[in-house]
Amino acid sequence: MSTVVVGDDHGVFVDALSTVLGQRRLDVRAVAHRACDVLAAVTEHRPAVCLLDRTFADGDGLDLIPDLLAASADTRIVMVTADPDVGGVQRALDLGARGFVHKTRGISALVDAIHRVLDGEVALELPPRRRATAACRDDDDVRRLAAHLTAREWECLRLMVEGRGTSEIAAGLGISRTTVRTHVQAVLTKLGVHTRLEAAALAARHGLVTSPSAP
Repeated sequence: MSTVVVGDDHGVFVDALSTVLGQRRLDVRAVAHRACDVLAAVTEHRPAVCLLDRTFADGDGLDLIPDLLAASADTRIVMVTADPDVGGVQRALDLGARGFVHKTRGISALVDAIHRVLDGEVALELPPRRRATAACRDDDDVRRLAAHLTAREWECLRLMVEGRGTSEIAAGLGISRTTVRTHVQAVLTKLGVHTRLEAAALAARHGLVTSPSAP
């Protein structure tokens, strides 16, 4: 059972979340309502995952990320917040967070994100408004998100831009159709789009398949 520390200044939300996570076989070792208490809890328990809100009475959760990682380098930090700020998502990832889950995405998305992060992935569950503005992003915005694609996800994206379907991608990469679907869904989530067509259009529009950030 993986261990979790929850840091959020909304007491009712934290209590409810802790109960649900316990039911999903995630061991909540501590909850904290202040930034300083989150750091103390992570230092003491060294959890597998720290769920971290953005806003605390005594500070910004983003500013806490370097200290949390310094205290427990193996802890995966997942931002869980109602903050829709795109810059906040990117800054969290740049500082070392492994995931971002908007509170509107629901508990199932959060639990799934936790497991994906534990499996070594970067998990993004963005708010609906964030997904709807994909066509309006600038190059730097898109490339920062795309930088979190794995090598295999880049390969899938390149083939999607070429118009390849699931079977063709599977044959070309020597993997199963199910694995292709998993990689494609990860690409869509990380780029904040709904469909393969949107992902391919975004990649083509911003030159991702020839980007120096691509592996």
